[in-house]
Amino acid sequence: MPLRNKYIYRSRISEAKFRQILRLFCLDLTATQIAAVVGISRNSINKYRKEIRREIARYCESVSPVSGQVEVDESYFGARRVKGKRGRGAYGKTIVFGLYKRDGNVYTEIVSDASKKTLQAIIRGKQPLTV
Repeated sequence: MPLRNKYIYRSRISEAKFRQILRLFCLDLTATQIAAVVGISRNSINKYRKEIRREIARYCESVSPVSGQVEVDESYFGARRVKGKRGRGAYGKTIVFGLYKRDGNVYTEIVSDASKKTLQAIIRGKQPLTV
């Protein structure tokens, strides 16, 4: 009797093993660490991790309010600079980050800083957007 797995078609591992791999994936363990815990080869674990990432990306694309061609930019609003720093580090400016969907809506968010971490969190949907 072959092992049945409702998560992956024609899989050679049981559902319990797959759920264990998924749990360890969520804990952000490496493929080598997962392979040692589960008892499956690292290459097989990499295959399952790749499929998990594909499913996550597929789900995020279906749920995201922004899809297709998107333009991303940040702008600085506020009083004119009198003296001091110029450009991105100017004091007293409000930083606004926006996503523009071609032939669609503009989504904006006031952000505390224009660091890579903050902006990518908004793009990935970890922080809400204001319409």
